[in-house]
Amino acid sequence: MGLIIGIESTAHTFSFGAVSSDGSDVLPSSSSLYRPEEGGIHPREAADHHVQSAGDLLRTAMGNWGANKDDIDAIAFSQGPGLGPCLRVGGAVARSMSMALDVPLVGVNHCVAHIEIGRRMTGCDDPILLYVSGGNTQVIARASGRYRVLGETLDIGIGNMLDKFGRSIGIPFPGGPEIERKASRFIQENGSEHLLDLPYAVHGTDMAFSGILGAAIAHAERGEDPGLVCHSLQEVSFASCVEVGERAMALTGKSEILLGGGVACNQRIRTMTSIMAQERGGEAYWPERPLCVDNGTMIAELGRRMLDSGIETIMTNSAIDPSLRTDMTPVIWS
Repeated sequence: MGLIIGIESTAHTFSFGAVSSDGSDVLPSSSSLYRPEEGGIHPREAADHHVQSAGDLLRTAMGNWGANKDDIDAIAFSQGPGLGPCLRVGGAVARSMSMALDVPLVGVNHCVAHIEIGRRMTGCDDPILLYVSGGNTQVIARASGRYRVLGETLDIGIGNMLDKFGRSIGIPFPGGPEIERKASRFIQENGSEHLLDLPYAVHGTDMAFSGILGAAIAHAERGEDPGLVCHSLQEVSFASCVEVGERAMALTGKSEILLGGGVACNQRIRTMTSIMAQERGGEAYWPERPLCVDNGTMIAELGRRMLDSGIETIMTNSAIDPSLRTDMTPVIWS
C-alpha cells in the first residue's frame, strides 16, 4: 500500500493524514489541537505544541493506517498561508521525513487543499468555493489555470470573528461550536424571527466582520440574551457570506457551491447555502466535518494531485510562505 503523507500545521492544528498513492483511498487524520489558556492563538506557543505533538501523532497515525515507513511514497506539507512559527514546524518535519525516507517532497497551498479535498469527497466538479475559516473568508472560482479570489474579507476571517465574540462572553477557544449551540437552543425556545440590529457589511463581493463583532459585543455588554446575540451574529454574518457566494455563482455561471474551512462545520451556514443554491437551480456541497477543519488528509490529497501532474518541491524551494495567496498556485490538474 503506497501512501502520500500530508502534514498540516498552519495554525492551531497539527495533523498527519494520508491518501493512497493511486488515489483509491482516503485515510483519516490524526490531529492535535492547541488550546490557549486565555486569549487567541499565540503563534510560538502553538508551534511548541506542534513540536511536542509530532512524534506521538505520527506513531498513532501510522498505527491507525496499518502502515510502515516502506509504504510512504511522498510527503506533502502546508507551505502557506498561515502562522510562520507553526508553518516552520510542519516544514521541518516534512523535510526531515523526505530526506530520511528518500521520497519526494511537495509543498502545497493550504487554501487550495480545502478545495481539492471537497471536490474529491463530494464529487462536485467546478464549484464556487465559499471558504469560511478562522484566518480566511474568501469566495473562489477556478478560471484560466488558477483558483481566483472573487471576494474576501476586508478585515478578519469569520472564524476569528466568532472566536473573538466567544471570548467576550466567556466561551473558550474555539468559540464557534458553542456559539452554534447557544443559537440553536435560542431558536428552539423562542423561534428565529427576532434579530438584533447588527451591521450588514457586504461590499460588492467582499465582506467585513469587525463592525458586526463590535456591535455584537456591545449588545452582550448591555445584557441581551446571549442566545439571541449568538443567533443574530450567525444569521447576519452567514447571510453576508452566502450573498457573496450567490453573486459569484451569478458572475461565473457556475451551478455548484462548495463549503470549506472550519466554519463549514456549522449546520446553519450549510442550510443557508443549500437553500440559496436550490433557489438558483444549483447544488451545495461540503465534506464531512473532519475534512472541513484543518487536517493532514486534505494536504495529502493535494500533494497527490500535484505529484500526478509532475509537480515536486526541491529542498531549496521548500521555505514556508505565511502570505501565500490562493491564486498564486498554478492549477494544472483536472
